[in-house]
Amino acid sequence: MTDAGLPLGANGGAELGHLSVDLPTIVGRNLRRLRIRQGHSLERLAKQSGVSRAMLGQIETGKSTPTIGLLWKVATALGVPFANLIATEDAHHPQVFRRKSAKLLSSNQGQFTSRALFPYDGERQVEFYELRLAPLHREEAEAHAPGTRENLVVSKGAVEITAGTERPVILTEGDAILFEADVAHSYRNLGTDEAVLFLVMTYVEAIG
Repeated sequence: MTDAGLPLGANGGAELGHLSVDLPTIVGRNLRRLRIRQGHSLERLAKQSGVSRAMLGQIETGKSTPTIGLLWKVATALGVPFANLIATEDAHHPQVFRRKSAKLLSSNQGQFTSRALFPYDGERQVEFYELRLAPLHREEAEAHAPGTRENLVVSKGAVEITAGTERPVILTEGDAILFEADVAHSYRNLGTDEAVLFLVMTYVEAIG
């Protein structure tokens, strides 16, 4: 979540290329649909998101592969869950997510990774992720849309969570935390081994 704010917060340089070879087309289609649905011009969305009009235009036409951070800015400006921008087709049958074929979002040269444990199949109010933090790494996250909550549980390691101006909280294996994620927040691995967390992100309401 840095200027990525990603559920997982990745920095502005983190790319989504591992998601799909068709990612630029998918993101472009979704961005244009959501922008038009909300009645935004490219100029207006550029002002609200802090992403240039030229870049938004390149994304909509599939000519640019955006970073996680850039997409978080756009998703926040539109008031939609991050997954809405990378959603593919809806599925109505059981779906299995094999670790070996996982599509990862990463930042800071791989020191922070996020694996979606749900399908990118359309608009939703709840998202489920596996997060991995490299030893001693601190991942900064920007504020999400108003009303967004994060429910985290530590599966491995010891992690310090800081949300807004609240005092940092240290969690060890089996500990969980629920906090308002519409403020800047961070995750810091306190150990010398990789830390693993599971995140449930809840939005106020589904958009659309």
